[in-house]
Amino acid sequence: MPKTHQSIVIDAPIDAVWEKVKDFHDLSWAPNVVTSCVAQGDTPGTQVGAGRVLNDVFHETLIELDEDAHRIRYTIDEGPSPVSSGEVRDYVGHLQLTPVTKTGQTFVEWSSSWEADGDEAVAFCHGIYVALLDELASSV
Repeated sequence: MPKTHQSIVIDAPIDAVWEKVKDFHDLSWAPNVVTSCVAQGDTPGTQVGAGRVLNDVFHETLIELDEDAHRIRYTIDEGPSPVSSGEVRDYVGHLQLTPVTKTGQTFVEWSSSWEADGDEAVAFCHGIYVALLDELASSV
């Protein structure tokens, strides 16, 4: 099972970081990575089942939003190669925030796993998540 994992410590309290990321329909904090985010359906971006299309090619669905645990999980239902539905199955992304209590900072982890015959998507996903984490750190 291919997977990728990235992390960063953000110099902001967990509540401030959570406010930035908790709405599945709002990635305005990452303008250099996400050029468009279009909500799909009527489900609000803070409820399981919310859908979105990122950059006109990534079709994603929110499968978990846990306010208390500061955790989001989502699927990629369709995307460009190498994460298209023909190449990748059961893709789950996981965003987890954890407070760094000694300093008041936030530890942010972004990981994903999927089923595939090869590992071509690893570097692809890694680069996107690193860029998103950098954008998040500079936006809070």
